[in-house]
Amino acid sequence: MTEFRMSVDFESEVPIYVQVKNRIRMLIDQGELKPGTQLPTVRDLAVELEINPNTVSRIYADLEREGYLFRRRGIGTFAVDPRKVEKSEPPGKAQLVETLRQLRALGYSSRQILEMTAEVLREVKV
Repeated sequence: MTEFRMSVDFESEVPIYVQVKNRIRMLIDQGELKPGTQLPTVRDLAVELEINPNTVSRIYADLEREGYLFRRRGIGTFAVDPRKVEKSEPPGKAQLVETLRQLRALGYSSRQILEMTAEVLREVKV
């Protein structure tokens, strides 16, 4: 298994689940986790990050559904090149959906989310 380091910011307003999921996605998208790279076990990553193993298991399951990971029971979890996976959704949609779910969970209305999004888009220089 290839070694890779992760951490979470327990003081952040971004939920731990979202931090870890986005970090794994980014590592794969940027090629730092190459296709075939084995990730830590659910238990090992949970211990390293000091989070609940159920959270890691959910993250791995979501990333597998999104085409970022491949899991083999009894063998391990491996990175996949998401560009080589047939997807019916445009890249980034799953991330957007997850972000919107998190904002809703924090109590934001659709109107507030739209206003905040417009504000951020105006501020971001891409």
